Amino acid sequence: MTHYRISDAARLIGVSDDTIRRWAADGILESGTDDAGRRTVSGASLARRALDLAPHTGDDEPVRRSARNRFTGIVTAIERSGIVAQVELQCGPNRVVSLMTSEALDDLELEIGSRATAIVKATTVIIEAERPDPRSPQRRTP
Repeated sequence: MTHYRISDAARLIGVSDDTIRRWAADGILESGTDDAGRRTVSGASLARRALDLAPHTGDDEPVRRSARNRFTGIVTAIERSGIVAQVELQCGPNRVVSLMTSEALDDLELEIGSRATAIVKATTVIIEAERPDPRSPQRRTP
């Protein structure tokens, strides 16, 4: 089973180290210690908590859509070039860049500082993972 150090777990789901410690103390996250005596949390319990915290996108919305990947953030940059515009969002620790028509940008009335949601539907999504360090017990899986 994968385990994460407190700081790594916090960074992965966008909360503070203190929040992870509190959740572990309250039993919300399964925790233990690694061989060096550092506190760790289980990857499985962290994944469940991340899903609990994810915004609900269900039947109460006025529209239905097939895209499920939603990233809400703040507009940090806009570049126009003729009929095309590039909009950058900072969504937590993630930067999302979208190309759209200048007309769509005007219709959305986006400006730097606006809150916006990027909705992504892709047929190809590439996922990469770190190679586990054999010397690091918190990353070992059975």
